[in-house]
Amino acid sequence: MFWVYVLENPSGKFYVGQTEDLDARLRSHNDDNSPTEGKFTRKNGPWALVWKEIHPDRASAMRRERQIKAWKSARQIRTHLLGRT
Repeated sequence: MFWVYVLENPSGKFYVGQTEDLDARLRSHNDDNSPTEGKFTRKNGPWALVWKEIHPDRASAMRRERQIKAWKSARQIRTHLLGRT
C-alpha cells in the first residue's frame, strides 16, 4: 500500500508527497541533518502530518499527488482536504 500525505509546518506552509512507509517518511522530513532530503523540508520544518490517503499502488498514489499539487493553492488544500475555512 502507498500513502499520499500532506504535511504542515508552524507557519502554515504545506508539503504534499507520496510514500510506501509513512512513518519513516515523516521522520526523514523532520530530520534537519539529513543531506539526502530536500532543502524545502529541511529549512521549513518541523512538519506535522495533517492529512493522509491510502492507495493500492504507487501509480495511483502518484496520480493523486499530482492532482493535489496542481491545485497550486494552500487555500484549496485547507478547504478540499482538511475541511477548514
